[in-house]
Amino acid sequence: MKYPTCLLFPALLAATASHAQSGELTEILVTAELRETRLLEQSSSTSVLTADTLRERAAQHLEEVLNVIPNLNYASGASRARFFQIRGIGERSQFQEPLNPSIGLLLDGVDFSGLGTVGTLFDVEQVEVLRGPQGTLHGANALAGLINIRSAAPEATPGLTLQGSLAEYDSWSLGMVATGPLLEERLLYRLAVQQYRSDGHYRNDFLRRDDTNSRDETTVRARLRWLAGDSDTLDLNLLAVDVDNGYDAFSLDNTRRTLSDEPGHDRQETTAISLNWTGEREAVTIEATLSAAGTDSEYSFDEDWSFVGIAPELEYSSFDRYLRDRDSGSTQLRLLSTERSRLFGGRSDWAAGLYHLADREDLLRQYTYLAADFASSYDTDTSAVFGQLDTALSDTLTLVSGLRLEQRRTDYRDSNGVSHRRRRDLWGARLVLEYQQSDGALYYAGVSRGYRGNGVNAGILASVETTTDPALQQQLTRLGRFDEEALLNYEAGYKASYADGTLQTRLALFYMDRDDQQVKGSLVLPRDDGSTAFIDYTNNAARGTNYGLELELDWLASERLSLYAHLGLLDASFDRYTSPDGTDMAGRDQAHAPGYQAALGGRVELGRNLYLRVDLEARDRFYFSDRYDLLSDAYELVHMRLGWQTEQWEIALWGRNLGDIDYATRGFGDFGNDPRKGYVTEPYYQYGEPRSLGVSASYTF
Repeated sequence: MKYPTCLLFPALLAATASHAQSGELTEILVTAELRETRLLEQSSSTSVLTADTLRERAAQHLEEVLNVIPNLNYASGASRARFFQIRGIGERSQFQEPLNPSIGLLLDGVDFSGLGTVGTLFDVEQVEVLRGPQGTLHGANALAGLINIRSAAPEATPGLTLQGSLAEYDSWSLGMVATGPLLEERLLYRLAVQQYRSDGHYRNDFLRRDDTNSRDETTVRARLRWLAGDSDTLDLNLLAVDVDNGYDAFSLDNTRRTLSDEPGHDRQETTAISLNWTGEREAVTIEATLSAAGTDSEYSFDEDWSFVGIAPELEYSSFDRYLRDRDSGSTQLRLLSTERSRLFGGRSDWAAGLYHLADREDLLRQYTYLAADFASSYDTDTSAVFGQLDTALSDTLTLVSGLRLEQRRTDYRDSNGVSHRRRRDLWGARLVLEYQQSDGALYYAGVSRGYRGNGVNAGILASVETTTDPALQQQLTRLGRFDEEALLNYEAGYKASYADGTLQTRLALFYMDRDDQQVKGSLVLPRDDGSTAFIDYTNNAARGTNYGLELELDWLASERLSLYAHLGLLDASFDRYTSPDGTDMAGRDQAHAPGYQAALGGRVELGRNLYLRVDLEARDRFYFSDRYDLLSDAYELVHMRLGWQTEQWEIALWGRNLGDIDYATRGFGDFGNDPRKGYVTEPYYQYGEPRSLGVSASYTF
């Protein structure tokens, strides 16, 4: 494994730092746990991105900051990163089939797992990434981890901030944040509104347009906080996100110049509301949450990536559109112990809760080669009971034990006559031993179990009767359904603070054992006209193992200079797996699992209110799919920001991907789509953001 030369960067910056140290690093609280927990006291591998980091990265969406997180990858195949992978586990796409997410996504407590397009970052206070199965905390949607986005809270001090930016590719944004009291200091509000637009980074040569892969994203967040008494708080959160993006990102020539005559769209309209009540009583703290969310989306694309007339004797022309309507509602009740209600002679804090999530998803697919539109409905009801004990075995040893029992009921029906109804009982657990030294250093070791639900491959089952080949019929029948997956995660870690709080380190070693591993693939079926159809499906591999480490260092080198270094190492492979075409995959790396990921950077105060921030990111190559051998290239990216900041003003010049590196975020390697070449099999790539320069400004009244 070849490691990037940019790992030398922290040493180069440190050589310029003064040895005089002043102050300490800011304490960070992780809010996704059952209780708010200091990052350095949390016995699991977690990364946190603060509001300052998001702002200084000029980040509009999650995909623009994910490279900072060790062992976190993402897949595009759309206008934005919609799917995430933690430690090599996670989905990469969704077309006709229903989806059981492996990575949970929460926005202010509302479950948006599988809907990553909603991850805009305007007025976000914190992004938390919890790695490893969250079987006790979150259940089936968090087999490999959880991404928790928390927006900024209302403040008692009145404030108004205006923000704007201009950048290349006709990109601009304009936003406003207002906060303060509505009724003395009992009722507080916060309102954030932003509009972002960009022509995107592709040009359509056939249509002579540079906006077919455009971005048009509007975010509205509204929050009310009612301090009903000394011990009661009520929070009302409203969210509206309107994404009206184009999707025209694949070129027959593997460039940023496309030839589509029917560019697609990646649209998502989401509204959500959540109500949270916290009541602090002498014997117990009560937390109750109600939420409801609705999402209408369109995902469509020109399947041939070309125009009528490009090769008249060989060409085909088709368009594919997926219209989804997803409504969800959830309720959760948590009871948390206080000092008065601890168990076992006051040695055990406890938490217990009930949870219910109802998802209703309707799909309408409009496709050139369908005789009629395809329609399906997929209803999922999840009910769970969970609890956790934190038991002090001594002054330095604590045993954390958690359990979650979940009943998952699914009901699938579609216009092809396929129906599937199942009820499954699932469970997740956690057992961790913590050792806390007198100087605050934390050592921990434990095991956790996560799970992912079973499902149906409806497109496969509907295709059985379309062929007369007995062998193919047998293969399709065998792939029609798949079982749930279980994951055991063994993890040991170390967290500590040194040098009067100016240096923090977090280290985790993990080994993950996947049983009945779910693998995403697709079948290529020939059409009568010589073109091919692709049917996505999920299959169970026998076993897989994922192991590695995550290391994060934060150093306040002086009162002017702060540095960070993040490193993720990963080995993720199949132990036993034979693909549907008979290929023995044992020993092969799993998809979207780069061997290393590194993020290095620093911020230095230059004087006269000026500062400079530099970030470097590196990523190893990885397979795009478990079905073919196409690999991405390893790459390194450099970002920079030069800013001037006072109490009221901030003006900054920034650049992302300053080296203008072409790096792929999605790739296909098992088919040909170019009629000019006789549809010879060749690789195709979707590229990430090229070099982009911009300016941002904000003013606070």
